[in-house]
Amino acid sequence: MTTVIHADRLIDGTGAAAIDDAVLVVEGGKIKAVFQGAVPTGGAPDNSECLEFRGCTILPGLIDTHVHLNLPGDGTVLEDAVRETDGVLVATSAWCAGRALKAGITTVRDVGGARTTVFDLRRALALGHGEGARILACGQPITITGGHTWYFGGEADGEDALRRKIRDLAKLGADFIKVMASGGGTVNTMSWLPSYSREELTAMADEAHRLGRKITAHCLCAAATEMVVEAGFDQIEHGGFLVSPDGRQEFVPKTAEKVARARVPVTSTLAVGGFMLKVLREKQKQGPLSPEDQRVLDRWLRMFDDNLSQFRRMRDAGVTWIAGTDAGWRFTAIEGLPLELELMQQGGFSAIEAIAAASGRAAEVLGIGDRLGTLKPGLAADVLVVAGNPLDDIRRLADVRLVMRDGKVRVKRAA
Repeated sequence: MTTVIHADRLIDGTGAAAIDDAVLVVEGGKIKAVFQGAVPTGGAPDNSECLEFRGCTILPGLIDTHVHLNLPGDGTVLEDAVRETDGVLVATSAWCAGRALKAGITTVRDVGGARTTVFDLRRALALGHGEGARILACGQPITITGGHTWYFGGEADGEDALRRKIRDLAKLGADFIKVMASGGGTVNTMSWLPSYSREELTAMADEAHRLGRKITAHCLCAAATEMVVEAGFDQIEHGGFLVSPDGRQEFVPKTAEKVARARVPVTSTLAVGGFMLKVLREKQKQGPLSPEDQRVLDRWLRMFDDNLSQFRRMRDAGVTWIAGTDAGWRFTAIEGLPLELELMQQGGFSAIEAIAAASGRAAEVLGIGDRLGTLKPGLAADVLVVAGNPLDDIRRLADVRLVMRDGKVRVKRAA
């Protein structure tokens, strides 16, 4: 079956200007053609299914490059979430992947789950046992003994053990390798200090590349960021500048310049702060905050402002950003990509740039741009139609009218 989709405009995900009065032709699970105004003679079979979406916009299915499908995103403390059995974690992951697809997020990159839980879900979806977003998975994030997310099963220390760990993950089917290069939200870890030595980081980058995998690193301090760049990592998650346990940050221009010169992309994850502040402000509306809640709010206000400032300054330095939400973490919803893109706009992106950061640019950085991410002929027909014009109000991305994954309609609502 050939499907012809007509809408007021089309944004192809490459960063190019929108096409008005656009027609998208889908055939055999692939993008066949894009036209303006009407389908020319011979452009589609006479028996094609025609979908009309007046007042709407066609886009590529969105890509969230940083999610944790094991985590519900409902404020559950990480240490409590991981006490659940692997069966519960797989079920939670399936629930999240399904919600992502319904929100028009057709691909997610899971950057850390317990043991084989995300691999198991990826396999079940490939077998057709359920519906959800396409999953790229690293499996267990590699971390020092007692390091950030150690309870996922990824602890390894020393060059030999780290190489062995990467080989184990490749054997399990890891699409890429994720390393916790600093501490993070796990109790008793130090997010303001590097976790691994330069020699260990270099060994991991070498082993991942030898096995044909990209490698990315969670970095919340400047020293860790510089070390992973020097080690030859392909990407950085967060790119923070923490210097103390209380969340204080100090931007380091030379670190940003080093990342930019090396052309190492960074994943944004601004939505974590956005969702935290939303929850705390809702609580504030119900009555005066307790002294502890007020301290938490003040801390997150400072951190959020710091993160947005650093985003702008790294962008100004020439750093490439792609969109990822850290979905599942704290109160970060799996459907939260529109908020992430809204915050990227506050950090200086245009709407068309922000959309590319969650579609074509993201696919390019992840190494899947030859398969999906843009509405180019021959690529997978991952398609999103939303009401209105997200170039005028990017929050429109949350008003979903149609979702296709590989040419199959997964969501369809009236225009």
